[in-house]
Amino acid sequence: MRKIKHKLDSRGTKDKIIELFFTKHLKPVDIANKLKVGMPYITKIIQKDSRYIREKETRRQENKEKSKTQKRIYAQNRRKKEKEEKQEYQKLLVQINRDNEYLSTKKKENDLQFVNCNRSAYDYDKNSSDLVLKANINAGYAVPKRVSNIVNPNMIKSNKICV
Repeated sequence: MRKIKHKLDSRGTKDKIIELFFTKHLKPVDIANKLKVGMPYITKIIQKDSRYIREKETRRQENKEKSKTQKRIYAQNRRKKEKEEKQEYQKLLVQINRDNEYLSTKKKENDLQFVNCNRSAYDYDKNSSDLVLKANINAGYAVPKRVSNIVNPNMIKSNKICV
């Protein structure tokens, strides 16, 4: 107990606290951890110094400026992200419109386009040269069950799925 009291009362510790706070601009918490001294003791020493009020105001202004900068950077990043998302959305709309135009043409062409998009769902029938929907696939009435006049089915090898 005497060692701790002696350490706290020593002139060197007070000078060290004042130096760390006013010249190196450390926070009282950091000073307490560095010197292994209690926070109330550090606060008491710092507040007795005549430079305390100016230092406190200076730090307050620095924190305000830092906060403004961080808010500005956050807003810029947010706007940039929103702009990128909006551009991606516009690209998606253009792609959807292009696909709608592509799939809403004549019936024969539409069936072939559907097969192009969903080639893995069809098997080639060598006898009739047609592409036939696989037996294990349950599909609605709008899905073509058979697409005729396929000359070379290996040319239709699309892995993409059209929706």
